[in-house]
Amino acid sequence: MNKIVMFMLAAILTGCGKSEPIETVEALAANPERLEKLRQQCKTDRTKLGDELCKRVAEATNRRFFGDGKVPYNPPKEQPKF
Repeated sequence: MNKIVMFMLAAILTGCGKSEPIETVEALAANPERLEKLRQQCKTDRTKLGDELCKRVAEATNRRFFGDGKVPYNPPKEQPKF
């Protein structure tokens, strides 16, 4: 009985380790150096970083490229001549 309790206690304490800080999409988009570093790591070793962080990196990259989406499309006044 004591062995079972000790095993359960050890299993619970193992799960209580330090968790990595969660980086938000906004924080990543605001820090281009960190974003580029994580993009490279997601390309080379996605399993180590995890899908959730790599998805946030991709979303932050899209936000930096496309902007906030609040700028309306303004077509040119004259049609382009080809």
